[in-house]
Amino acid sequence: MKPHRSPKKISLNWIPFICLSFFTLGILFSNRLWVPPESNGQLLSQRRREQELQIVSGDCDTKKTPGQDNDVMGEVLKTHEAIQSLDKSVAMLEMQLAASRNSQEMDNGEASKVVSTLTRDRPPRKKVFMVIGINTAFSSRRRRDSVRETWMPQGEKLIQLEREKGIVIRFMIGHSATSNSILDRAIDSEEAQHKDFFRLEHVEGYHELSAKTKIFFSTAVAKWDAEFYVKVDDDVHVNLGMLATTLGRHRSKPRVYIGCMKSGPVLSSKNVKYREPEYWKFGEEGNKYFRHATGQIYAISKELATYISINQPILHKYANEDVSLGAWFIGLEVEHIDDRNMCCGTPPDCEWKAQAGNVCVASFDWSCSGICKSVEKLKTVHERCGEGDDAVWNTSL
Repeated sequence: MKPHRSPKKISLNWIPFICLSFFTLGILFSNRLWVPPESNGQLLSQRRREQELQIVSGDCDTKKTPGQDNDVMGEVLKTHEAIQSLDKSVAMLEMQLAASRNSQEMDNGEASKVVSTLTRDRPPRKKVFMVIGINTAFSSRRRRDSVRETWMPQGEKLIQLEREKGIVIRFMIGHSATSNSILDRAIDSEEAQHKDFFRLEHVEGYHELSAKTKIFFSTAVAKWDAEFYVKVDDDVHVNLGMLATTLGRHRSKPRVYIGCMKSGPVLSSKNVKYREPEYWKFGEEGNKYFRHATGQIYAISKELATYISINQPILHKYANEDVSLGAWFIGLEVEHIDDRNMCCGTPPDCEWKAQAGNVCVASFDWSCSGICKSVEKLKTVHERCGEGDDAVWNTSL
């Protein structure tokens, strides 16, 4: 019988070495070190970012098909149009809010009467595309007849144009300084025959054109809910179809001022036709006016016409009507659109452009601020530069 051996005792000096060995083996098998909780969170965040970068990189490397590109561009265009429409709606609401506020705050004087036309109870305004006011005078019967015989529809066609195309055309005129004078009665008789006047509460006079312009826009806004309001002189030839097409390109914009923009010299000398009595307001002698549309023809959007109507009593009038209109818009967010097709010359200028397929909106002679001897020449201009009587009816609005 063999004697029993007692187990060998491990020396205490080996214990730390053995523990360290097991720890090392554990690290090798698990392939990671223990890190504090803070570092562990940072590692997770870093790995998440790396994954996101890989996803983005993969998207960038993926080639889109042409169809997908077209879809994206279509959505961008739709979004842009929606933003423009919203901007236009917001601008109009701001104008209506201002009108309502003014009607409450202003007294019972002349200003209150003007603002109240926008807010008081009255028949609903007829919604149309544009209102064209042809500026005329008591002495211009022959000019009016020449317009009626050329580019302005008459009788049932004038009514049909308003009903089907939303285009309203009227000769705008005020009244004489003497109530029920022979001049007023002559207009009454002409109106009974043609039914194409827009009568204004305004005393006629050449030096009162700025006041007449304000009253025209204010009265027109109260009567018609139009997208555009146009002023044109009675010695200018107009192609209605081209005018409608031109304005239609800007209908989504909230505040537009369209015409042939110019910046002529401020005339201070006496006895000149377009002298500016308040020339000193425009700086040193020899300065030019700010940019504004020439007065023969121009168009403004609904928001700007409403602005004039609301602020009519406090809008300053300069000697020249076109300068006054430009001054009223100087401090506003307004887009000035310089369209040279609205100021073509008479034949051969407008004729050459029409033959080239670029039909003019309006034609006149700069030297006469209208068509020289328009009564005799307007028919010739219409024959050589007109777009054709059917053009306006074929215009898509």
